[in-house]
Amino acid sequence: MKTIAATYLTQRAPSAALRRFAWAVLVYFIATILWGAVVRATGSGAGCGDHWPLCNGTVLQHSPSVETIIEFTHRVTAAIDLICVALLLVWSWRSTVPGHLARWAAGAAVFLTLTEGLLGALLVKLGLTAGSHSPLRAPMEALHLSNTLLLVAALAMAAHLLSRTQGYLWRDIRMSAPVGTTIGMIAVMIVGVTGSLAALGDTLFPASSLNESLHQDFSSHIVGESSWLLRWRWTHPTIAVLASIFLIWLLIRAARRNGPWDNRKLSALVIALLAAQYVLGVADVWLLAPVWMQVIHLLGADALWTALVVLTARLTLLPARPQFAVHDVRQELRNSAATVSTRH
Repeated sequence: MKTIAATYLTQRAPSAALRRFAWAVLVYFIATILWGAVVRATGSGAGCGDHWPLCNGTVLQHSPSVETIIEFTHRVTAAIDLICVALLLVWSWRSTVPGHLARWAAGAAVFLTLTEGLLGALLVKLGLTAGSHSPLRAPMEALHLSNTLLLVAALAMAAHLLSRTQGYLWRDIRMSAPVGTTIGMIAVMIVGVTGSLAALGDTLFPASSLNESLHQDFSSHIVGESSWLLRWRWTHPTIAVLASIFLIWLLIRAARRNGPWDNRKLSALVIALLAAQYVLGVADVWLLAPVWMQVIHLLGADALWTALVVLTARLTLLPARPQFAVHDVRQELRNSAATVSTRH
């Protein structure tokens, strides 16, 4: 009885306030990502010139242009995100037991937030914004988005692990199909990166009609710096179809319910978001990628990525041994007390 009580007290769940805060930080960061898409799609990345972290060499802007307002707002929201992520790390560290996986996820989120800012600064200082056609821009944008996806994953993992009542300590988990899961998640990340490059191509080389857009994608007469970026747009839907194989495998695993969680609702959400992404992708091409459609498409992608991260964590990071849920522990304590009272 004392052992059960001690286990319950030392491994108590983090507070509801901390769990809500973790999810709120994730939602806020996704909003920051969407505003970053507005910055790129509107060509506002050079709104603060080549100055960073200051905007046009100052903090306060006098008679700013629309582009300056958009870019400066993005920098402010990104700075707030760093504060929130740092607070999440401190709060998680103080509210969880040693070895809690949420600590590591929050720490990774802080590191990735710093690298996110560094990559954003490099884009600005190197002039890889607005209408820049530099050959360095596409690789830097791809690296930036890869870091963004990893940061979303880290925040989603932190929120998910803080919500767990079992399987949240290093010593209490076992890995299930880690190789296949890693390959699949990398494939999904590549889908996101190719999507960002396709959006970059739409921004730098806008088409006036669907026929012109298709001509850009398949014409063999286009040469020069725009050639590969325009043709890259069709790699995005192609890789997305291939990545669907991993999603099917993941959903089949979820249907078997090997772990302690019922993943049916989350699996249904993943299917719904995946279907929505295909519809939004077709609409994006059909409407010639207007800014509002790019933002909606990106929102769906971030929601799908978040749901996939949580579902993958549920299927891959499993409790090494069964543990009592909180209500089971309390019931066990009551039963033990009742047994002792009856004997006396």
